[in-house]
Amino acid sequence: MEIDMKNSIYNDLQAFQNHLISEEKAEATVQKYMHDINEFAQWLGERELTKAEVVAYKAHLCEIYKPSSVNVAISSLNTFFNYSERYELRVKRVKIQKQIFATNDIELTKIEYERLIRSAQRLRDERLSLLMQTICSTGIRVSELKHITVAAVEKGVAEINCKGKRRCVFLPTALCKMLKRYIKDKKIKGGAVFVSKNGNPLNRSNIWSAMKKLCKIANVS
Repeated sequence: MEIDMKNSIYNDLQAFQNHLISEEKAEATVQKYMHDINEFAQWLGERELTKAEVVAYKAHLCEIYKPSSVNVAISSLNTFFNYSERYELRVKRVKIQKQIFATNDIELTKIEYERLIRSAQRLRDERLSLLMQTICSTGIRVSELKHITVAAVEKGVAEINCKGKRRCVFLPTALCKMLKRYIKDKKIKGGAVFVSKNGNPLNRSNIWSAMKKLCKIANVS
């Protein structure tokens, strides 16, 4: 372990990891759980493990990460607390506005989002369809798409490094399956998944231009 074993969290950590493995959880899922719990343990340090500290940690995460990323970390901790039978330590997830995709220029409802996906598929623009599904299922920003790499898809976890801040984003299993098929079909050997014809990661301007054209075709204003 990287952290001093004095912290009571580590009393059950190895057993919890073995439990996840016995439950046949994907390797990337196990790694994400362990990463999130280790991050919390590092933040907690020598302080007593209490509900108040978990709530304070949740507030700390909210200052750094997007709500969707905070909820992934909270889910990991709650799963660990359930396993340890420390039910009183569990905290509620952050409430997220029920909005599928939004920027200053575009805001979509679920129905509109699904219409856009269908339109992209009818146009046989698989890249744009998967790009939108990736953003909406992970909560990442358009500017962070370059971190969705072949290696990240293989692991099921993307490491986002933005302005000196690092975080891990879990990629849903269903999304990974689609991306792996796309990578194979396009013969992408490594690096970013969403690239231009020249092999460079798509930039924000390219993506929004394609999105706006698709909105017009799908009659989404």
